[in-house]
Amino acid sequence: MWLIRAALRRPITVLVAVIAVALTAAFAVNRMRADIFPDLDLPVIYVAQPYGGMSPAQMEGFITYYYEYHFLYINGIESVESKSIQNTSLLKLTFHPGTDMSEALAQTVGYVNRARHGAGRLSRVQERYPQSG
Repeated sequence: MWLIRAALRRPITVLVAVIAVALTAAFAVNRMRADIFPDLDLPVIYVAQPYGGMSPAQMEGFITYYYEYHFLYINGIESVESKSIQNTSLLKLTFHPGTDMSEALAQTVGYVNRARHGAGRLSRVQERYPQSG
């Protein structure tokens, strides 16, 4: 209540204070850096590996586990996250900041190519031991 009485007794002081706050806010907004699209440069590589005719559980057991295990040998790897859906395995490789991503991408492509050459052996195993379902 005392604040309202003081404002009514000294209206010029209140007006000057409001103008000072508004000018300070305008000055701060003008000097503030705003970046609509900040540079995120996240060291992440996504791998999607389709393989037809498999359920998510089969994808997890046959394909995803193999990739997760071998991707851990890539230089600078921080974590490997995976998700298996019908006929596809999705992997997210996160790297430490400062990792040479061109080298990491080359190593990732190398591991994927090696796994694809091993996929022929996988299909032969499935033919010998068909899943009952």
